[in-house]
Amino acid sequence: MHKIAVIPGDGTGPEVVAEGLKVLKAVSQKVGFRYEITTFDFGGERYLRTGETLPDSAIGELRQFDAIYLGAIGHPDVKPGILEKGILLKLRFSLDQYINLRPVKLYPGVWTPLRDKGPEDIDFVVVRENTEGLYAGAGGVLKRGSPDEVAIQESINTRKGVERCLRYAFQFCRQRNRKKTLTLCGKTNVLTYAFDLWERAFHEIGERDYPDIKRQYAHVDATCMWMVKNPEWFDVIVTDNMFGDIITDLGAIIQGGLGVAAGGNINPEGVSMFEPIGGSAPKYAGKGVINPMAAISACQMMLEVLGEKKAAQALEKAIIEVVSTKLKSMSAGKMGYSTSQVGDLVAEAVDRTEGESG
Repeated sequence: MHKIAVIPGDGTGPEVVAEGLKVLKAVSQKVGFRYEITTFDFGGERYLRTGETLPDSAIGELRQFDAIYLGAIGHPDVKPGILEKGILLKLRFSLDQYINLRPVKLYPGVWTPLRDKGPEDIDFVVVRENTEGLYAGAGGVLKRGSPDEVAIQESINTRKGVERCLRYAFQFCRQRNRKKTLTLCGKTNVLTYAFDLWERAFHEIGERDYPDIKRQYAHVDATCMWMVKNPEWFDVIVTDNMFGDIITDLGAIIQGGLGVAAGGNINPEGVSMFEPIGGSAPKYAGKGVINPMAAISACQMMLEVLGEKKAAQALEKAIIEVVSTKLKSMSAGKMGYSTSQVGDLVAEAVDRTEGESG
């Protein structure tokens, strides 16, 4: 029995989560596993009503679950940063979800802005360190509001944090067993302190413990260029928190847009959280036009991490069938179907797949 915490969140979050849960029910019945969900109302509406983002008691409660399924966080009536820091970052840091995992995979039939590139070219994974770097919150402001104002934001990189991220990436690359090539994305020519640590640890760990994995390095600006020009060069990319945040949005666009891009905040030893990466998209809320495929893909990632491999495979087959034969576009309002109808299509495709309990 898998215990899953559900946080529908803000904007279109509840709409896409509903379709993800619809598909989860279909695949559980098809493949044969049991789960139970508990829903939490953390988000903008709760904050506006109570002034509370994420109470400390919730962290202890969420530790008891096997996974967290998140819709979106972000409300137009709440100042930017309050919900993101008070809920998203607090969850990632408190639950030590030190890996952000972002598959960048172009499915057949999905449009990409990259000319002459197809599914065989765009299929790599970004492993982003998720609890350190510039997001650690170290720094401060001096003489705020004056002509002499000083703002300092420090990037925190520990050997422990860097090494556990690198080891996860090496192991993931080995298990993926595709090109067996791990690329470190950094900026060693300018950020000489932080990425000296990353680069030394990268080669020390790789040479000693993962000799079967080819190692290569690329500056972050070159990585962005090559993701557009030659995405087929990449297998698994590992990088720090800030660079990972940036290049994964670029990855989302080349795989067809935010409507299909999902991510996982992973604690390999604890509870992980899965979400569509497109945000709450409040302008589309309640209209039934948002694409739920990213949330459904996040559900597929969740099943993979929960050990339901056959269910995850069946769901991915269903996703591929729908995006390659049914949807006219990945963009909101241009799919040819409503949000709910897309969920129905995937659930029906799941019923047509073959599967057994994982």
